[in-house]
Amino acid sequence: MSQHLPSVEELLAKAQKPSADAMELHPFYKGKIEVVPKCCVRSMDDFAIWYTPGVAAPCKDIAKNPEKVFEHTNKANFVAVVSDGTRVLGLGDIGAEAGLPVMEGKALLFKYLGGVDAVPICLGTKDPDLFIQVCKVLTPSFGGFNLEDISQPKCFRILDTLRAECEIPVWHDDQQGTAAVTLAGLINAVKYVGKDLSTVRIALIGAGAANIAISRVIISGGVTPANIVMVDTRGTLHVDREDRDSLQANYKEKWHICEITNGRRIQGGVPEAMEGADVVIALSKPGPGTIKPEWIKRMANDSVVFACANPVPEIWPWEAKEAGARIVATGRSDFPNQVNNSLGFPGIFRGTLDVMARTITDEMCIAAATELAKVAEDKGIREDYLIPTMDEWEVYPREAAAVGMKAIEQGVARVTMTREELLAVASAKIKRAREQTQALTERGFIALP
Repeated sequence: MSQHLPSVEELLAKAQKPSADAMELHPFYKGKIEVVPKCCVRSMDDFAIWYTPGVAAPCKDIAKNPEKVFEHTNKANFVAVVSDGTRVLGLGDIGAEAGLPVMEGKALLFKYLGGVDAVPICLGTKDPDLFIQVCKVLTPSFGGFNLEDISQPKCFRILDTLRAECEIPVWHDDQQGTAAVTLAGLINAVKYVGKDLSTVRIALIGAGAANIAISRVIISGGVTPANIVMVDTRGTLHVDREDRDSLQANYKEKWHICEITNGRRIQGGVPEAMEGADVVIALSKPGPGTIKPEWIKRMANDSVVFACANPVPEIWPWEAKEAGARIVATGRSDFPNQVNNSLGFPGIFRGTLDVMARTITDEMCIAAATELAKVAEDKGIREDYLIPTMDEWEVYPREAAAVGMKAIEQGVARVTMTREELLAVASAKIKRAREQTQALTERGFIALP
């Protein structure tokens, strides 16, 4: 029996269905998360324990020893998902309220995939100094911050400042999370096509926070800086750019890319950057049509295309395949090879919180990426299976254990455990979160549409 190959119309309909479903189901549920008790309530007498007068005892204990807050409260499992709505998905500056559905979705993924209690916080300010101040004054309540959807260049200063001045881990998922999962996919893609990470030529399309962080992490992971060519809206990045003075003054991260990459001084735009490249990693303007099939035709043999703009990739996967790409990945869950942050941040934060780490280093991100790639390799990588899918729940405890061990090795952890202990702790917390959601659905507390 011959296999049915979907038509372009069928593929387009499939790609558009999540948006249509979202417009029905978001009003149905009016939000994706809520607060439920964690402690038992056997009778009204228990409130004398959980609230006044009994609660005064743990309060006094924390006052004597502030580290006891991790023992008496849920601080060690609370993460704030903080955004100002200035760079939401591929939609741009749509405002704090319009960004709230994304932050709620992030909190849901944190809980279901990582067993992490996350709180969405959308700030009604675009002032980076006020953003930083708000986060700093919130640190007593949270075990970590997940910064989300903040425009550049302020996102770099916000992250760097908070990482330096907070005693809890601060993470910008659009930078570190995207970089970790992209590195995992890149490791296996290059391995599958029989090339070497240190020699492949890579075009990075887009010079936003995500691709700048990706360049930093993949270089630390083994890519040769001179073999990278990054492109922004004005062309390829190199030291001879006409706007070099502006870059040096206002975009120090982008100027650093100019200095260390593009060893052949390629000038031009996206077509010139992609010509002869082994890999293209695009996180730029949503497509289709941002990357053209004829540009892929001029890439090296066995080319790898990561078209990761959301909600629509820079080129449809089937178009990239027809143009000659050997492997194609996107940021969408409805296509094969989803390179999506949801494969990274739940496990990375789980491991970070379990050892009560003071920060999340690039080395911890690389440890997560390596483990994520290894999970797929253990099952057998294919052209349509570079990294695991979100269905493979064991990914997250394995990532957590790898991250926790790296934090301990680097001396940024408050708690020391063995890898086996970390794996067991993470597995138990993640299983509990998933089973809790299932039980609430089965009992009807979460209604089915």
